[in-house]
Amino acid sequence: MKTHYLEYIHNSIVKAWDMPALTNYKKNSYTYGEMAQKIARYHILFEKMGLKKGDKVALCGPNSAEWGIAFMAASSYEAVAVPLLNDFLPESVMTLTDHSESKIFFVSREIWDKTDITRMPLLELVVVLEDWQIAYAKDPAVKEADDNIDALFKEKYPNGFGPGDVNYPTDNFDDLALINYTSGTTSAPKGVMLTYRNISSNIQFGLSELPNGPGDNIVSMLPMAHMYGMAFEYIYQLAGGTQVFFLGKVPSPKVLLDALATVQPYMLITVPLVIEKIFKSSVFPTIRKPVVKSIMKVPGLASVIHKQIRKKLLHAFGGKIRSIVIGGAAINQEVEDLMKIIKLPYTVGYGMTECAPLLSYEDPQKFVKGSCGKPVHRMSLRVDSDDPHTIVGELQARGDNVMIGYYKNPEATAAAFTKDGWLRTGDLGLIDKNNNVFIKGRSKNLIIGANGQNIYPEEIEDKLNNQPYVVESIVVERDKKLVALVFPDYDRVSQESLDDMNLAQLMEENRMRLNMLLPVFSRIHKIELQPEAFEKTPKRSIKRFLYK
Repeated sequence: MKTHYLEYIHNSIVKAWDMPALTNYKKNSYTYGEMAQKIARYHILFEKMGLKKGDKVALCGPNSAEWGIAFMAASSYEAVAVPLLNDFLPESVMTLTDHSESKIFFVSREIWDKTDITRMPLLELVVVLEDWQIAYAKDPAVKEADDNIDALFKEKYPNGFGPGDVNYPTDNFDDLALINYTSGTTSAPKGVMLTYRNISSNIQFGLSELPNGPGDNIVSMLPMAHMYGMAFEYIYQLAGGTQVFFLGKVPSPKVLLDALATVQPYMLITVPLVIEKIFKSSVFPTIRKPVVKSIMKVPGLASVIHKQIRKKLLHAFGGKIRSIVIGGAAINQEVEDLMKIIKLPYTVGYGMTECAPLLSYEDPQKFVKGSCGKPVHRMSLRVDSDDPHTIVGELQARGDNVMIGYYKNPEATAAAFTKDGWLRTGDLGLIDKNNNVFIKGRSKNLIIGANGQNIYPEEIEDKLNNQPYVVESIVVERDKKLVALVFPDYDRVSQESLDDMNLAQLMEENRMRLNMLLPVFSRIHKIELQPEAFEKTPKRSIKRFLYK
């Protein structure tokens, strides 16, 4: 039996009406009832402006309670939400808002001030998230309606607004609910089209495997415009009735630990980089001390130290953690080995935007180290090889979580599926006899950023190759950082009598200029010069595998 995520949200609103739902950390907060009332007010405004089912509503701004309410207002109205990463450059934000044909734009003041309304001619309404003020209304009557929203709300609900007035549509499983752009590209954008079924299947799985409820808290730090953060730090949390604390921008380790100590979350949803930083800065330095190494060699004492490490870590995470869910990228083996030894309640999941996002997961108690769990409910995974247990092949997926295609991009949609209808994940892996999934590498060049963002090297290389003295380049990931390998124009260097120091300085200037053109999460850490041209295939493309 399938349950719609809006039915879960409705039930949470009814049972937790006076309890806190969405909180901007150390700032304002909304109860479930206040959230529902704000949603109802926007439904009135949407009706006044003639917004129809299927019309697009874009959102762009830092994680916030207001962002969450705006998303839920659009979703429960049966408009199509178009979340855009806050890290996208203004050029990309304008292009994608226009490409999606959005009529409404909920946006932070900072981003709005950097955009040009003439570049988004289909917009009819722009609302600033921080204060709900209308920044632009094509029809003056809509602005007038917003000014008189209290009277309109009272007219529609003369006896007041209560739990019995909440009514969200749930007969639309196969309708388009959301378009999620996988990168900030401005040429042939790939907007993943997800249905209410795709999202609901993910949320239903979360609630069945990791039940939550009123009284549980969660810290939201992953981007809400990315499916990992949206589905499991927001929608799934509201579906269970928890309180979500939004940190806004990506927190420093100190801010994060302070927030965890204050909020005391029941669950930590994170990416490998965060966990690895904590272990490398706080755990490894301690256990690698000579005296500690000696103590751990004494029978029985190693387990005592491991228990102490586990206790201190769980205390640092707030003291109420029931599970630590890691996703978005592979985790460092040394870190995972120690996590398993000290019996942290962790698990590593696997997903992609095209599956809203879950593909595989396993309960921490049953999780097999090195794996990504097992295929989630209502999903099937297969390996495109002669023996999926021993011969690595591309992982392919089918089921309720899989997208219906890329928005206005039939070529990319066709390429994403096999002839028999399975989604090509682009990841290489194995599935053992117990159905555990093991990722072995990527067949695509996609790099997953620290917070789960998709980074396409070709887009960076295209810009880098336009910089002075650059003939060609490739971008690779090393130690969680992006490095550009560059073959420079040595002929020009020789003609201008530049020495190695001058060339290095020029490349550093290139790097700084390049980074000004890129979102924060895809900026280059350093440039390495190559003494010879990159080796090529017969088609003259670079043999990337030689330079990993």
